[in-house]
Amino acid sequence: MCRSIKTLRPPVLPEEATEEDIRAAALQYVRKVSGFRTPAAHNKEVFDRAVDAIAEATTALLRDLEIRGHPTRKPA
Repeated sequence: MCRSIKTLRPPVLPEEATEEDIRAAALQYVRKVSGFRTPAAHNKEVFDRAVDAIAEATTALLRDLEIRGHPTRKPA
């Protein structure tokens, strides 16, 4: 169905996750949960909204996580 979603926080990812990394993970999540690789035309808007919402939540999560032994990160 889809590849595994990779971990986006240090030390697993040595540098800060990019917006592209975050969006790709959000897309993989929505694909897995919905069961659709590509939504039908009548579901495209809700599919895209879900990807946007998950990418936003992921950005906030990565920004706010405190990871011992690593300096605080603040992705955009």
